[in-house]
Amino acid sequence: MPEWITGASIEVRRGASSGASPDVYSCATPQHEVLEAFRWMRSLLASGKAKPEDIAIAAASPADYDDYVSALSGEANIPVHFVQGIKAVNTPEGQTAAALADVLVNGVSQARVRRLLLRLDGAQSIAGLPRDWVRVLPADAPLSTVGRWKQAFSLVEPATWPDGVDRSNLVLNILQILEKGPAGAHEAGEELLPRLAMKLWRLALEDGPATALPVTLARLRIADGIEPASYPIWTSALSLAAAPRPFVRLLALNAGRWPRRISEDRLIPHHIIPIEDLDPLPVADADRRDFATIIGSSTQASISFSRRDVEGRLLGRSPLIGDFQETYLSYARIPEHAASEPDRLTARPTEFGTMPIARSALAAWREWHSPQINAHDGLVRPKHPRLKKVFLQPMSATSLRMLLRDPMRFVWRYALGWRQPEETEEPFSLDPMSFGVLVHETLQIAVNTLESTGGLGRAKLDVITQAVEDAVNAIAARWEAEQPVPPPKIWRNSLDLTRKVSATALTYRLDLLPNQRSWTEVPFGVPNGSDRSQLPWDPSLPVEIPGTGVIIQGQIDRLDLSGDNHQARVIDYKTGRLNRTMADVVVHGGTELQRCLYAFAVRTLLGSEVKVDAALLYPRAADADRALFPLADIPAALAMLASAIASARRNLENGLALPGVDADDGYNDYAFALPANPSYLARKRPNADKHLGDATKIWEAP
Repeated sequence: MPEWITGASIEVRRGASSGASPDVYSCATPQHEVLEAFRWMRSLLASGKAKPEDIAIAAASPADYDDYVSALSGEANIPVHFVQGIKAVNTPEGQTAAALADVLVNGVSQARVRRLLLRLDGAQSIAGLPRDWVRVLPADAPLSTVGRWKQAFSLVEPATWPDGVDRSNLVLNILQILEKGPAGAHEAGEELLPRLAMKLWRLALEDGPATALPVTLARLRIADGIEPASYPIWTSALSLAAAPRPFVRLLALNAGRWPRRISEDRLIPHHIIPIEDLDPLPVADADRRDFATIIGSSTQASISFSRRDVEGRLLGRSPLIGDFQETYLSYARIPEHAASEPDRLTARPTEFGTMPIARSALAAWREWHSPQINAHDGLVRPKHPRLKKVFLQPMSATSLRMLLRDPMRFVWRYALGWRQPEETEEPFSLDPMSFGVLVHETLQIAVNTLESTGGLGRAKLDVITQAVEDAVNAIAARWEAEQPVPPPKIWRNSLDLTRKVSATALTYRLDLLPNQRSWTEVPFGVPNGSDRSQLPWDPSLPVEIPGTGVIIQGQIDRLDLSGDNHQARVIDYKTGRLNRTMADVVVHGGTELQRCLYAFAVRTLLGSEVKVDAALLYPRAADADRALFPLADIPAALAMLASAIASARRNLENGLALPGVDADDGYNDYAFALPANPSYLARKRPNADKHLGDATKIWEAP
């Protein structure tokens, strides 16, 4: 009892201790402690020993266990009252306030603004803004500044907006408020947030500076709306000691957690001012008193501690446990009373094993460790409708490469429609694929400009350079408005490299064809045609590879055609580094298909009498004399490729969607769908290759 009570006009009433000896349990982790607490609570309720309002679960610092208790309460379907309140950010209003804080602190990116306005749907601050207004925005553009937002809106026609009404000014007015950042936090909250979210916002601003809003909002707590007089409670030891309950479960009886250590550094040495004077009610003493009060006033008490923390570190027992005999509880034990349906099934593996999902999982696990090929390795039903549908669609060089080198990934992408999530934030650098797209778009605009002013073949160096410069400037503005771009300095360096590579590509010394005309990004095999005019052919005409039944489509990087249509030259630009063995490459194991496919498409669309040359051009090659690599024998290459495609198609139609040579590629976006065991492919590939048969020959082709 504190000394200040002695002599005061306060009546102190003491009650006799219940004398109950608590049961002590050793649990694996904090999560296991909470699970065992709910099993204990379920057993009390099921047996009728206790009513819900007689039960309490407590810890000295309950915040560390809040998420576990909240999740298990929903899973077990046992409402539990949080005496200390629930996290405000777990409520819709808290999420709205958190979305605003995210925008103010981290910037007005498209993803953050869209999330905020979605949370504000129906609020007075965005009245008149339809829910589907975001369709006018470029999906991949980060729009990290208000300037980028204005640029994006400037490209949108008013008729594109829902109901044909331009609401860009309403959005921009909101962005002007958000752009002020933490300095405008008070104004943003008052102008944008609905009433309940605004209350949380004001409390967070009172609790700390605006720059710390994500932190202060995260620690705000509100009432959970559950009546404590009718339900079990989850509370702190301090609150439970003030209003004890007969059936209690105390968690986290670990060294340093109960009793807790002093939370502040001692700035003044003990010999100058004793710690007892600075802290007359130390937290450790309070924790000991609370423990004694709870145990002494309970009818039945249980206490538990964790052997390890969530990161696997060993933990010690609390000194409050003393000489009490502990019971060791295994995480995998079979409980007397399961806390929830998943807990019950986990404790009864025989019953769980009869469920379809369990049978499938067990079969997959066993078959992954077998060298034999089975249904969990890509064997599917022959003539499956999904696979049949895939081959009815035109295919690109990229899809054919995947078909030849990794049938399993081909099925995942083109038959099942799996796609890798795209980056929405601004990248740190431009990846090789994006750089290639940037160069190709530059070449397309530059060549179109040159062809309209006399032709590429007769253009002078300064004219080509200016056309490239204009093209880069136009594309840079469009990319900045529509998709993520690197930071300014890296972006400028990428544009400079684009100018250099594009100019080199267009000024490379190629023999001029008679009355030459040139095109870039020439489409073929496009079912819906193209909106481009003055193309050398109808882009909607089908192009079928002989003997395969496969229709191809694509865009030729550059096509030079003589005036009489008797000579054609196909150029495929490569913006990457030059392979030293490129001179010997034909199809390169099925990875280099463009030259062959594009040459075949030109001959199909313009007639078999046309003489077609196809080559790869590396504008970044150090030696200009070794930058162009023509395909020597186009018919032989096409025959090899057609045979491989036909074999690959037969395999898939026969149900062999197996992993191929590219399955363990470091750039495989679908590697997450493969078993995590690193030896899986090494174990399966030999038999998979046998099943694929002749389709694997292309992998060894030059």
